[in-house]
Amino acid sequence: MDAGQRRWVDWIEGCIEPEEPQLLNFAQVDWLIILLYFFCVVAIGFSLRRNIKTSKDFLQAGRSLPAWICAVAFVAASLGGQEVIAMGAAGAQYGLRAALYFSLGAIPANLFAAIFMMPLYYGSGARTTPEYLGLRFDQKTRLLNAFLFAATTVVSAGISVYVMARVFQALHVFDGLFYAQGWPRQGVFGFTVVLFAAAVLVYVLLAGLAGAMVNQALQFLLIVGGFLPLVLVGLKNIGGWSGLKASVAAVLPAGSVHGGALSAAAIGLLLGLVLSGGRWTTDFRILQMAMAARNVEAARRIPLFAAAVRVLLPLLLILPGAIAIGLPTPQNKTVVRDENGAIYHEITVVPREVAEGRGLVPARLEGASGTPQLDARGHTRLNYDMATPEMLQLLPRGLLGLGLAALLASLMSGLGASIAALMAVLTCDVYEPCLRRSADSVAVGRWAAAGGMVLTVGVAFAISGLHGVAGEDVLWALLLVGSLGIAPQVATFLLGMFTKRVTGHGAFAGLAAGIVAAGLHYGLTLGGDAQRGICGGWIAVAHSYPGIVEQCFWTAAIALGANVLVAVAVSFGTKARPDKELKGLVHSRRGKRKVAVWWKRPEAMAAAILLAAVAVGMWFA
Repeated sequence: MDAGQRRWVDWIEGCIEPEEPQLLNFAQVDWLIILLYFFCVVAIGFSLRRNIKTSKDFLQAGRSLPAWICAVAFVAASLGGQEVIAMGAAGAQYGLRAALYFSLGAIPANLFAAIFMMPLYYGSGARTTPEYLGLRFDQKTRLLNAFLFAATTVVSAGISVYVMARVFQALHVFDGLFYAQGWPRQGVFGFTVVLFAAAVLVYVLLAGLAGAMVNQALQFLLIVGGFLPLVLVGLKNIGGWSGLKASVAAVLPAGSVHGGALSAAAIGLLLGLVLSGGRWTTDFRILQMAMAARNVEAARRIPLFAAAVRVLLPLLLILPGAIAIGLPTPQNKTVVRDENGAIYHEITVVPREVAEGRGLVPARLEGASGTPQLDARGHTRLNYDMATPEMLQLLPRGLLGLGLAALLASLMSGLGASIAALMAVLTCDVYEPCLRRSADSVAVGRWAAAGGMVLTVGVAFAISGLHGVAGEDVLWALLLVGSLGIAPQVATFLLGMFTKRVTGHGAFAGLAAGIVAAGLHYGLTLGGDAQRGICGGWIAVAHSYPGIVEQCFWTAAIALGANVLVAVAVSFGTKARPDKELKGLVHSRRGKRKVAVWWKRPEAMAAAILLAAVAVGMWFA
């Protein structure tokens, strides 16, 4: 290319508006797939509506759904938009080692819940996990746990809606509609939030937990069907498995991920056991699927099925992020060709955040100047949340719509589980005990679901208005909610199920101490180069951790320890309940069932799954 041609190309590139959105190449078949998905989720709600006659039908799915639907819904409930995006982000940020958190942390917890906890949850007759605490301890512990669960659920659901709406906004999915109607682009975020919330609310209001669970079975199949082509196409583009390992090793060499006093693998495993494990054993959003089974045997098999699926799930959800970081970084490209004496210039201009990123993971830009954000070491901060969504550009027409529908299904699956659990807890654990009424629980549940969705949407809009939050990773938000909301209550459930000496006063004091300890530790520490405020240090910065992962790990550990110490200390000063009142509520006081064939015992199945998980974990690590 001579100097004249170069000046001509430079002039053309300078005339291109850099803020022009890079739209995905949607075809009619892609939109048809997305519209068909919306139609199916609403149709399922209408079709199941006629089965809702009592509060048990609405809040517990009548405890009549087949075990396979409960099992698939159990897995799908943990694959919300926040979790799916976080898995891809962890794959891009930490490589395949992220499986230690998302897989090995969850699998032992699933096995533990199946063998030890589910017989007590189901056998006690409790409709919710807070109600179990009420039966085991007292009403004040039940109420405190119910309010903690409600707050955690609303915040977590709001984060999921916010994250997925930002993803759809960044992919410019609805920009074509807004351009065609002449609507301002600033309304895309609000439109996306309301659309997602309305679709989920319709089928939950119509059919309650049954509508959410049947839809989750559909959504799980769509997640698998949408992400599998994404992984296969990504592996083809990166040169297969060997190409992926070489690319990830070059981008994320061993030791590049700091871990403070502990290695990255140990931090991931321990954090997974504390947070992910606590979630799978105490989070009613997930456990409600097993508690809706027909009998206790089916309820025990459901977490076993989930554990078996989680052995290979990282291959589907973590690999897209690892592939995205390992692919070549797109750059502006100009091709000059001569055809019959005419010179043609083909110019490909990529957005600045893409060109400044790594692989397909874009950089974070400063809002005012548009320059890349830098961390404390002077490195460009990457937007790891977009690792999996940016992989969609590799899919051809048809598969693109399927991949986008899979992202949409992940959001609606987690959101549906959250709203169904929230309405059950507010109805069974707040409305009925406080007002001493049980009549018209279906109507109360529907009002609770509508109110919970309004609060969720409010949280999503509030997050979008908070300064600096948009620059944080969804993985950080997932760890934050777990360390502040889930970790403080894990000890309460474990002490209640496996000790007879802990009293209601001890459980209440321990749970309150865990909540306060988690908040104080988070308010006195910072992770990495985060700014004071919502990222920690809102009281004062007494200590700084190498990263947010370490900060959340120690927040969870301190909350867990404070709960145990205070609960035990207070219990020794108060009178324990008689053994006869703990029948079916404590592991040592439950009846034992005999299974004739040894290989059908849950313990044997759990051992086989655990061995497979260890083998896969060693391979990933």
